Amino acid sequence: MVIYKRSYISSLLWHSFCLFSIVMNIEEINRKHFIETDMFYRVGYGLSSKLTNFSNGIFSIEVVIGGKWSKDYNTTAQEIAYLWKNTHSELGKSIGCKIYIVDSRSYPYKQALLLRNVKPGFDAKKGILFRKGYLN
Repeated sequence: MVIYKRSYISSLLWHSFCLFSIVMNIEEINRKHFIETDMFYRVGYGLSSKLTNFSNGIFSIEVVIGGKWSKDYNTTAQEIAYLWKNTHSELGKSIGCKIYIVDSRSYPYKQALLLRNVKPGFDAKKGILFRKGYLN
């Protein structure tokens, strides 16, 4: 009986993840984020972010760190992931986030590449799980 309950609960969790098959307009979410939140971070802290992908309950964010931002990569990843999740209702039921960081404060030439629409390499890749218990 205990095994049945455990497998039933795990199948319930698995089927609740199937709700993520919703098609999202990433460009629209990015536009909304730019107007409502990103301008504050760009002007105040020199930090910008944009949504690049969403699949299977995991969304991906690309972050560019500028000169005024003083936090480390781990803190930045956590703050930005929760900011996106809590700000946009479309991402509210996400189980995790991948953060790709480009650090233009340590490597100033990367800012010039970004202005010319050339993608520089990422300086860090971080992952955030929003709830405990997804991994054993």
